[in-house]
Amino acid sequence: MLLNRQIDDISFAIAEMKERNREQWTVKQMEGQKARMEEQLQKMADEIRKDDNITFEELGIDSLLVDEAHAFKNLAVFSKMNVAGITGSGSQRAMDMYLKCQYINEINGGRGIVFATGTPISNTMVEMYVMQQFLQKDTLEQLGIYHFDSWAANFGEQTTALELDVTGSGFRSKTRFNKFTNLPELMNIFRETADIQTRDMLDLDTPELRDGKYIIVESEPDWYVKQVMETFVQRAEAIRNGRVDPKEDNFLKITHEARLLGTDARLLTADAPGSPDGKLNKVVENVLYEYHKAEDEGKTGTQLIFSDIGTPKRPWNREMLSTQWHETGSFDVYNYIKTELVRQGIPAEEIAFIHDCKSDAQRDALFREMRAGTKKILLGSTDKCGTGVNVQTHLVAMHHCDCPWKPSSIEQREGRGLRQGNENDEVAVYRYVTKGTFDAYSWALVENKQRFISQVMTGKSVSRTCEDIDEATLSYAEIKAVATGNPMIKEKMEVDNDVQRLKMLKSTYDSQHYAMQDSFMVKFPKLIAAAEEKLKCVHEDVRERDKRLSAGADFSIRVGGMTFTERVDGGTAFLSAAGKCRTGQTTEVAEYKGFSVLVEKNFMGADYLVLRGKTEYKAEISTSPVGCMTRLENLFNGIQEKISFLEERLEKYRLDMEQAEAEYEKPFQYEEELKTKLARQFELNALLDMENRKSPEAAQSPEEERTETHNPEEQVPHVAEQPYRYGEGREENR
Repeated sequence: MLLNRQIDDISFAIAEMKERNREQWTVKQMEGQKARMEEQLQKMADEIRKDDNITFEELGIDSLLVDEAHAFKNLAVFSKMNVAGITGSGSQRAMDMYLKCQYINEINGGRGIVFATGTPISNTMVEMYVMQQFLQKDTLEQLGIYHFDSWAANFGEQTTALELDVTGSGFRSKTRFNKFTNLPELMNIFRETADIQTRDMLDLDTPELRDGKYIIVESEPDWYVKQVMETFVQRAEAIRNGRVDPKEDNFLKITHEARLLGTDARLLTADAPGSPDGKLNKVVENVLYEYHKAEDEGKTGTQLIFSDIGTPKRPWNREMLSTQWHETGSFDVYNYIKTELVRQGIPAEEIAFIHDCKSDAQRDALFREMRAGTKKILLGSTDKCGTGVNVQTHLVAMHHCDCPWKPSSIEQREGRGLRQGNENDEVAVYRYVTKGTFDAYSWALVENKQRFISQVMTGKSVSRTCEDIDEATLSYAEIKAVATGNPMIKEKMEVDNDVQRLKMLKSTYDSQHYAMQDSFMVKFPKLIAAAEEKLKCVHEDVRERDKRLSAGADFSIRVGGMTFTERVDGGTAFLSAAGKCRTGQTTEVAEYKGFSVLVEKNFMGADYLVLRGKTEYKAEISTSPVGCMTRLENLFNGIQEKISFLEERLEKYRLDMEQAEAEYEKPFQYEEELKTKLARQFELNALLDMENRKSPEAAQSPEEERTETHNPEEQVPHVAEQPYRYGEGREENR
């Protein structure tokens, strides 16, 4: 039934699109999604796949607590937009969880589901919509949001810009869904179900980063790495000039190969020379240092080494200690690091690969050995050694051999050690970068994306808009700049970060600036005028009360056309009349010394007695007849107490209005710095040719080309004289 409802939602979206836009291609796309959903429903209902066990509904489950909920974010989302992160198919696991959540929501009235995750948003804002589909589908529908396109129309914006096409030979107009608007409203909705607790908000007993910062370990590229980087530039130029079929070579392929090169050249070509100053040798040096440091301090000292590339192709064996890597025809990061560590004296049985565990029982046994200190060094990838790995007890160091694609991967990696249960006060986190490659650029991209996510997933107020960063493929100009060691790349990253930080501050300032303007021009003048008017009414009520008291102080109340002079009788009649009043209304039921007496009933079950003259005075109704009349008399006799309260309130309003005006007059203190950074950012973008300007090489004159052709030796860098050349034998090695 729930799948049928999803099909109905898609049908509604199709009808809406037909009526609104008449976009036939969009309708075809959504019709295809509807057909896929119907096919999925048919498969799920297929009796061949069913067994005779009880169903989920028959289990009697009325609540779900889902840990590591980010594992279920691959939910099918249909849309007319081609947006990164949207998939029309999704996973069976996510769909199964979605259907269970909808069932629990139905039987519990929207309650009974708890999702726990440290990374609800790991790559794009589309994931927030998915989380809301799990937990807030009814809320979104109450707001008229029935499908993703409707959500995107309220909280997103498509931006169109010129960018290099996939062949590199021209430009195309590309529309991306990468700007998010109305963030305060979106986060207000999201926080109805989300309790966002960041590390800086929680006073948890967790270890700190050693010396309060990451340890950046830089490796110098050797002649071979520089040579390969030069070939990347040549390939990128050929792609850019349209001299190569994009199916054979493209920027994405270069980016992938450059990522491998930044770790170790032998990942590209097994017979490439090893560099003594290479990244992996630096990893070995630091792991060895931390190992002996822990021994000297009397600690158990375990370590984690992360690498998503170069995973083991075969189990480690002692024959590797006497074998040259180029002789094996294959190279991987894991076996190389373990081999070098064993050569340095660390027992092989203390070093483990997470990939050697083929079952949950083997994983649990390995984790117990890490917690006990039997195993001291564990190598793993983010997927296998990130979420759900509890080995933090004696962890003293973590090593990032590579830079993962997503910020959430870094969070999951470092969360293995920077968490409760670690007996150490601090943990060293190493990040390894090979100069002259794309390593530093990759870390900067991930850092920028993390900053975008942090703008949203925070307990503080958010800016009204923020832009996603969804590009992980380098352009020709970026490849050229990194390969040539252009220092402007680093400066650009620093300037981009500064601009983003200053824009956030400016956004906060603008928000507060307009709020202050509204406060001293509209809000407080209205409050002051209302308070002054109420104070005037209270003075008139005091005069009327004094006039009535001077005429006679005896008790008398008129209820339902009858006058009562006894408190018991008057109170009984009043409570009887009050019981007939409707909830949600304020009804007049009596008169006391010239003042109207009303009963106010709200939906929270509270009943109030209201004394009305020129203004109103309120007290909660007592269930006792005499008590009720006593409260009425106290209200009547204490009218003058409202005067001092209103005078204090007026004084506070005037003071707040003056302060708001003073704050409004203050300029943005970083205005000049922001202007300077923006100007420098524009200059750097122009100099680095980031978007649509051609490189100097592509704009050579015919005379320059003839000169270069006439002097071919000047074109060949000195490193080309070395015996190894990247690319030779690539086809044979594939």
